Parts: sequence; structure tokens; C-alpha cells
Amino acid sequence: MSPRRPAALRTADGWPSVKDHLVTTAARLLDARGGAGLTVRDIAGEAQVAVGALYNHFADKEELLALALATHVDNVMTSQGEPPRAGEGTLAANLRDFIEFGLAVLTRVLPAFAGFLGEPGVIRRTGGVFAAGQGPPGLARQVGDYLHAEQRLGRIRPDANIEAVATLIVGACHEFVLPRMLFYPEAAPLAVPPGLIDGLVTTVIDGIAPQPAQIPVRAGRAAVQRARTARR
Repeated sequence: MSPRRPAALRTADGWPSVKDHLVTTAARLLDARGGAGLTVRDIAGEAQVAVGALYNHFADKEELLALALATHVDNVMTSQGEPPRAGEGTLAANLRDFIEFGLAVLTRVLPAFAGFLGEPGVIRRTGGVFAAGQGPPGLARQVGDYLHAEQRLGRIRPDANIEAVATLIVGACHEFVLPRMLFYPEAAPLAVPPGLIDGLVTTVIDGIAPQPAQIPVRAGRAAVQRARTARR
């Protein structure tokens, strides 16, 4: 006998699969309350299915939670809008956007992962989901892809270490969010100190933006102006 369709799905247009419904429900709970103490019973109750129904669609609880964590990350990233595109705006403004994007994403995502620090199997399985391409690209990958594209356009020095820059940016975001979340989880909502983002952007730009003296003479005035604009 096939599992009974949850009541929550019976009146929906274009019914999602029960499996997708359970993953979506679990992801919503992770966003609302984090991962600490989240049980199969909690998920089943929110999804309006019997607890045993979950095991008709997943090998175990870890599989469900791993897929839910990946979905939660995807939902959060999507909710932050499109990241900057190479060649548009200034390099400095785009890096500010990426840092703000990273801080916003980590502030919502890390509490869900922190709830499973005592369940390494869930974290390991989630890593497998991302490795299989079932989740969105990570922050470092997104920043790195953007920087490589800017480098190809000549708005970043050709000898700049893009991987190091991406690690610096994403690492700074983690450094600001992670200790605060672990040590002061009940603190007021995240407030970025004045000057933090601009200071980080300036430090990065000074290391990767082309200097007018480094631009070949054949590049002409347009290239010089692009380099100056990117530094603003």
C-alpha cells in the first residue's frame, strides 16, 4: 500500500511529492528554530503525517535532515537576491554587497548547523549532499567565480590570488558571525560595527585592483579610467 498523502497536500494545486513536502517542512523548522532538539516527531507533526511515514521516503533521520539543511541554505541564499555581476557597478561596491550577502546568509544558516554539532553524521551527510551538487554553491565558490570573472575583464590584477581573496572575505564573515552565535546565542540581532565592511573592502581592493602604472600603454585612457573607478 502506498503511503497516505498528507492532509496538507490534498488541496494544493500541483501536489508536491510527499518527500519534497517533508524536506520543505523540515527546512522551514530549521529556519524558524534552528537544529537543536529538532525531532522526527516535530517534523511529522508540522507536515501533518504519521511519524512512521517519514521512513517510507528516507533511509533514516540523517538523510532527511541533510536534505533539509541543504534546502534551508538554498532558500536563504535565494531570499537574499541575485549577487553582483562582474563588470557591473564598481569592484568596491560589489565586494560590499558580497560581504553583506555573506553576513546575512550565515546569520540565518549557522544556527541550523550548530544544532547538529553533537550529531556528526548529519553534518557529514549534508556535506555529501553539497558534494553531489544537490545544494547551492558555497559562499567561497560564488565570491571566487565573481572575482575570476572580474579578473578576466581586467578589473583585478592578473597575478591576484583569487582563492586567497575569496577565503579572506568569507572567512571574515564567519569570524564575525560564528563566535557570536556559539558564545552569545541569545544576544540581540546582528549589528555590523561601523566601518567593518568598508575596512575589509579597502584592504582587499588595495591588494588586487590594478594600479594605473601597471596598465600597458596600449590599453589607453579607457583602461586607466576603469581601474580608477574600480578602486572607488
